[in-house]
Amino acid sequence: MAGFRENERQHFPLQSIQDVVDLFRDQLTGSDEPNLPLLSIVLGAIENVLTVNRSLPGEIDHSKSLEPIFPVIELETVEALYEKFVTHVKRSVDLTKFPCDVATRELVKLVSDVIWSSLMRSFYKDKAHLQSLYSFLTGNKLDCFGVAFGVVAAFQVLGYKDVHLALSEDHAWVTFGQDLSETAEVTWHGKGNEDKRGQPITMGVSEKSWLYLNGQPVLCTRQMEVASIVSGINPSISATVDSLEMGSLQQELLWLLYDMDHLSRYPMALGNLGDLEEISPTPERPPPMALFNEAIQSSQEHYNNQHVYPYTYLGGFLYRKGHHKRALQAWADAADAVRNYNYNREDEEIYKEFLEIANDLIPHMMKIVASDNAARIHHTSLLYDPDCYANFLRFYDGICEWEEGSPTPVLHITWAKQLVFSLSKFDVSVREHIEVKGEGLEEDSSSSEEEEIEEEVNGRRGEEGEDKVIEDTEPVISRRPGRKGRRSKINNNGPESKVSDLKIKGESNEDQIKSAIEDLVNKVGEEGQNDATNPNIAALAQACSESILNPEYLLGGGDPFTTATSTTTVTSTTTSADSRIDMHDFLSSKSNGSPFMGMTMDSVLKAESPSDMIMFRKRPCSSATRTPTPVSEIAPTQTQVSTTPPRTSSVPSHLLGPPTLVCLRSEKMKGLKKIFSSAKLNASAIKLQLTAQSQVHFKHSKRSTDSELATHRKRSRRE
Repeated sequence: MAGFRENERQHFPLQSIQDVVDLFRDQLTGSDEPNLPLLSIVLGAIENVLTVNRSLPGEIDHSKSLEPIFPVIELETVEALYEKFVTHVKRSVDLTKFPCDVATRELVKLVSDVIWSSLMRSFYKDKAHLQSLYSFLTGNKLDCFGVAFGVVAAFQVLGYKDVHLALSEDHAWVTFGQDLSETAEVTWHGKGNEDKRGQPITMGVSEKSWLYLNGQPVLCTRQMEVASIVSGINPSISATVDSLEMGSLQQELLWLLYDMDHLSRYPMALGNLGDLEEISPTPERPPPMALFNEAIQSSQEHYNNQHVYPYTYLGGFLYRKGHHKRALQAWADAADAVRNYNYNREDEEIYKEFLEIANDLIPHMMKIVASDNAARIHHTSLLYDPDCYANFLRFYDGICEWEEGSPTPVLHITWAKQLVFSLSKFDVSVREHIEVKGEGLEEDSSSSEEEEIEEEVNGRRGEEGEDKVIEDTEPVISRRPGRKGRRSKINNNGPESKVSDLKIKGESNEDQIKSAIEDLVNKVGEEGQNDATNPNIAALAQACSESILNPEYLLGGGDPFTTATSTTTVTSTTTSADSRIDMHDFLSSKSNGSPFMGMTMDSVLKAESPSDMIMFRKRPCSSATRTPTPVSEIAPTQTQVSTTPPRTSSVPSHLLGPPTLVCLRSEKMKGLKKIFSSAKLNASAIKLQLTAQSQVHFKHSKRSTDSELATHRKRSRRE
């Protein structure tokens, strides 16, 4: 390809969008291959005039100040740049050393060096509008995609037809060889990977990096390579202003490629076209929703559902339209796709995408939905939908599995805080209605793992303060320090208390009593490492001053105290009655005077304060009352009784339907599966579990840099 063909010359000068569309149609339908250098130079020249060299008046409404214009692209300008590129490539590559008709790895490395060595060393590689050969030929600047495309265009100039572009969602390389089975890095990613040029991508695939899509990239034909430069057009003039003409040109060219079926295997281009249709719908064309679904279908059929952006395109569109339930489902599907990878530092783009969804979009969506009074009254919002709650858990399960086996942690405390915030917004009836399972997890192992989490949380309370617990169904029980109250005669006519957790050692009664006392001391030492006296021990000591402690009680039977035949009731004056608790309230029962009715010694010691022991008092026997029992002593066949009246379900059970099943696959989420389906949410346990291997404090701040305007083959975020 030594110069322009006659049918190419007749399209110049280009004076309108339709002229450019006609040029591309002629290139795509002709008998010869599309001229990649020519088309890239044309698009680059137009983009440069409409964006880079377009001045904006200050402090004026830009939407009204920008007059519709279209540059005139002359043949002489394009032909001169084209000849410059052809001359540079042919002069730098000696084809006599490579007699084969197909490219070799050595030749690929040489051509990539030709493009690479011509670039300036002091420019910001991720700056906007550097993806075309126009930028390369006029300023010696190219971004990551531009270098890869320049290598493919150079091979076309050299006459090789087996070198093609391979595209992931944030990276590009080339395939070559007789059957296109060889791969080679030709560009960098991120801060620079010059040393990888010429190497195959097998290392990235084996590491399950998202950059390489598990070996499922878009393998381009010549027509799809044309689609790549069209999809890579960046219409941004500034962070807040886009070029209307550039966006319209991109939209028209994508529809041209769509009609010729060159986008059916290009999910990213379909997503870009859907975004453009959302901004400016084209009459008698498929709506954005259909295009986003087509991109998802393309990923599922051709790329084993390894692409993530088709789901984030759809989720973002639904979120902007206010379809929050379906947006949450799309984001959960995106997390299902990303769980196939291991995260590393080069996956910055997809990390920022999920960071925005988890920490900005979902919490904002929860606030909007929670403030809708009509939806709350009629139970129509996603907060009362078990399927939405299941999708919420599935989203975070995918993120956690993405982190598993990765060299770099994903979740930090900001993620955990936002999860707890969003989780607490779901109605308690929805949380209790869902059935959470762990893939490959037995119930016993799950229970033991959650118990370990709770123990670790309890161990940290001394350092981090009282654990914050979100309770949706139970009121908070205030714990106030007890005081010395009036002393009365203690009756021991009640039933015998049982000691279920106490080990009895020794043979004689004295040895058994001594061993039991040592066990009690050990129990107190395990629960509190400080020197403060357990208030329950103080309560027992107070009672011992009035009656004689019964040794048989420590051995597992009998009443706590022996019968006092001549005990005199002594009362003391009460001060601050509102904030203190009478000792009589928890040392005896008002029904029949039995001490510590319904409690064992182990339960007495486990109570956090004397006031907690009031909950265990024996109530008058009736058909409608029960004796509350500590959770730790409930037999496996007994039904657990809450210490507070349960709140009735906010949503009638017949409206919720059958329980929704969610199967969790990540280890972090499986460890919390019982908490997710319970009425009470332990915030500290959730945060501890999610950040167990990623104790990274991250300050989330919005940065505005030139890289936000850089050309990535994905949509630019809309605020």
